[in-house]
Amino acid sequence: MPSRGVLNILGYAVVLMGLGWAMVHPALAQLRIDPPLYDADGGLVLAAQGLELWLPPPDWLDETKQASGDIRTQIDAVFRTGEGEALLEIYPKGEGEALWSTLYGVRISTGSGYTLKAYRDAIMAGFSSNCRRGLAGFFQLGADDGDTLGPLGYVCGAFDPRLRGYADLGEVMVMSFRQEGDAVALIFQQWRGDAFDPRDEQSWPVQTSVVESRARQLQAEPRLQRAD
Repeated sequence: MPSRGVLNILGYAVVLMGLGWAMVHPALAQLRIDPPLYDADGGLVLAAQGLELWLPPPDWLDETKQASGDIRTQIDAVFRTGEGEALLEIYPKGEGEALWSTLYGVRISTGSGYTLKAYRDAIMAGFSSNCRRGLAGFFQLGADDGDTLGPLGYVCGAFDPRLRGYADLGEVMVMSFRQEGDAVALIFQQWRGDAFDPRDEQSWPVQTSVVESRARQLQAEPRLQRAD
């Protein structure tokens, strides 16, 4: 469980460098195709933008399903791609884009010119602007080690009311970051539920022990490499 010192920051939004979400994530062309996603080595591999990213299995699957070698048929997935960008979203079977309670995903950007730290800062700025003032914050579950960034957590107790379709909802999110040459990857999981008080762990849409465990797994296990 995150420490009390970590949770104390959640009363305000942290915005670094003033970089907008759009600056690091230009709008994807609306090209939606079958996800280039397949089972491998007990997890899933996404093949996109000339890269291969191995991902640990979704944590909502039980151990038997995770070890089945057939994870792909037990999830719903959506994939969008554009020039220099790819977005994969994985949902529990039957939930989909409109009804999800948890979302596991990847965003890959190539040729952006960002360092990994600048990429992270831009993401933080973008997400904080989507949340109601005073109800957003970030926390790290591990220190940066040179170019290796610690896993990042985000809490939004209630979305900005200007966001249509998100009234009275909030979310918790964990993120890890990878870089391969000029390509950067954001690997994340979100949990969404009714609006909540970020300072009250019991009101979160996910247990804090799950948040910490998943953050450490997404930090340690994904492997990004150039496709052969």
